[in-house]
Amino acid sequence: MRILIHENYDTLSKWVAHYIAGKINRAKPTKENPYVLGLPTGSSPVGTYKQLVQLYKEDKVSFENVVTFNMDEYVGLAEDHPQSYHYFMWHHLFDHVDIKKENVNILDGNAKDLDRECDQFEQKIKDAGGIDLFLGGIGPDGHIAFNEPGSSLSSRTRIKTLTYDTQVANSRFFDNDVNKVPKTALTVGVGTVMDSKELVIIISGYGKARACQKVVEEGVNHMWTVSMLQLHRRGMIACDEEATMELKVGTVKYFKDIESEALRKLPSLS
Repeated sequence: MRILIHENYDTLSKWVAHYIAGKINRAKPTKENPYVLGLPTGSSPVGTYKQLVQLYKEDKVSFENVVTFNMDEYVGLAEDHPQSYHYFMWHHLFDHVDIKKENVNILDGNAKDLDRECDQFEQKIKDAGGIDLFLGGIGPDGHIAFNEPGSSLSSRTRIKTLTYDTQVANSRFFDNDVNKVPKTALTVGVGTVMDSKELVIIISGYGKARACQKVVEEGVNHMWTVSMLQLHRRGMIACDEEATMELKVGTVKYFKDIESEALRKLPSLS
């Protein structure tokens, strides 16, 4: 597992965007053989999406032959609701790049048969050849997507009841009223994420420091579902200094030392 510790959220976001854009460019995707991205919502990836849009505007990356699969969606929110993840993705990324609408895959939280919707989502990922790179963030309790503490580490896309902690954390997007936050969501499973060829997790801010410590310094634990990253063959954490505040000094020094070359410059776009 790689851990790249950046000075702050802005430098972290720029580095991750360049890393993703470089992966797309080097893959030379075509309509018949697209590059497949897994994408998150929430506050963590906003800076990365902003940087990806800028790279697109500078003609340094194209999303024309990129297929995307989003991690999750609330149950019961209309797609045009300002807090739906459909709205989030189009607002922060898709509306500003050249991605084709038919290449965007986001779970339908209003499907008549939610179980079938989840099964079909898994099949679509398989039909696309699997996910080349899954970008993710984490919650303060170390969950990925909506795989809350206690979730099966081999779980697949499914309906999930959200913990009260997650509802409270997300209430900031719902006028700080926890009663307005949907109680259920559709989410990819931990197993779904782990099937990706590459996994990049963004951890930013002091509020995520305890989760970062659990994921990095302790063992794989279903109470901290992102800890499964330890078992991924190509897993990476991109974090900022604040997120490392609970790590041992020796841990921080070790990863800064071995990743010093990677941190010295932005990843190549070609």
